[in-house]
Amino acid sequence: MKPRAIIHLDMDAFYASVEVLDHPELAGLPVIVGGSSERGVVSAASYEARTYGVHSALAIVVARRLCPHGIFRPVRMERYQEVSQQVMAIFGDYTPQVEQVSVDEAFLDVSGCTRLLGDAEAIATTIRKRVRQEIGLTVSAGIATSKLVAKIASDQDKPDGLTLVPQGQEAAFLAPLAIKRLWGVGKKTIPSLNLLGVYTIGDLCRFDLDFLERKFGKQGRHMYFCARGLDLREVETTETVKSIGNEETFAEDLIDLARIKKELLSLTTKVGERLRDQNLKGQTVTLKIKYHDFSTVSRSVTLEQATNDSRQLYTTILALLPKTQAGVMPVRLAGLSVSKLTARQAPCQLGLFEQAGKQSRAQLTEALDAINRRYGSLTIKPALLVDGDDKLSEGKKGKKKGKF
Repeated sequence: MKPRAIIHLDMDAFYASVEVLDHPELAGLPVIVGGSSERGVVSAASYEARTYGVHSALAIVVARRLCPHGIFRPVRMERYQEVSQQVMAIFGDYTPQVEQVSVDEAFLDVSGCTRLLGDAEAIATTIRKRVRQEIGLTVSAGIATSKLVAKIASDQDKPDGLTLVPQGQEAAFLAPLAIKRLWGVGKKTIPSLNLLGVYTIGDLCRFDLDFLERKFGKQGRHMYFCARGLDLREVETTETVKSIGNEETFAEDLIDLARIKKELLSLTTKVGERLRDQNLKGQTVTLKIKYHDFSTVSRSVTLEQATNDSRQLYTTILALLPKTQAGVMPVRLAGLSVSKLTARQAPCQLGLFEQAGKQSRAQLTEALDAINRRYGSLTIKPALLVDGDDKLSEGKKGKKKGKF
């Protein structure tokens, strides 16, 4: 049987690289993309910034201390998604088997393309050249017979690198790498592995399957096969959205329930709009609260019927709020997500007056969505949110908006 040829392509410091692409004067400078307030976190850092110890998920205030001369830029997700679509379009020119796993990375199965386009290394080289020439960005590639090894390989020679792991060399390639590089090995597992003398992936291969299963359960079985480079997962071309949500880190810790509820109204309005834009409804609604001490709680409820109505989402979130310590403990972040998604369908049969009310609400919502799509999200929004002076969350511009 012919071995699979899997390529993992990973854009280099993607957000920061797009900022440099749009602002060439930033080339060679430590560019840091993240929240506009000191309470935000780093979303991406250029390789120049990484030499100062700056990395993603680092608090902005720490990043400023480590790299005081850094160029800090706000997140521009719409722009990154636009560039991502251009990159993914190039990937799709070489195989229909493209699994996009994030805005800046994808797996390609080119097993059936090699006779026409050359081997996997030639295909990866051509793709990287096109991305550089046509878009102006660099992408690193890993090539292997499995998704696991290809992904690890793509990180070996960043930025702008290509690493090929030939068939039969998977275990030898993985063996000297730190155990934390293995999928499924987290911070909680590493101390237990260290006690067994496991510091590299190769160290793990000294233990048989039965021992690892007794010691770590299902995770032990997963680690056993991954350490040997054995991964039979296919490249999945159908992307399934599992949840849609939004969250906000506040510029100051909130204790006042009225202000917290106002922020939740903004979140539910945005999430409802996103659900409707993607023609989806959701049945499980989850509220996330992060307190001032960084402890986090989540509260969920599953509705009888799926919804994408912002008002119903807001009512549901308000019912979950008393199950948290919001209003008692200062709140640093609030988030909302909707899961158990289904495609939006025609409404089910309702009573005469109930049906009329639902239809009127749906027609109003569609009209508002059409306006917001044309003029920008939240051009028309709940009157409670129209307050140019009270901007709680980072990234809000304070534009004057319509109300209803």
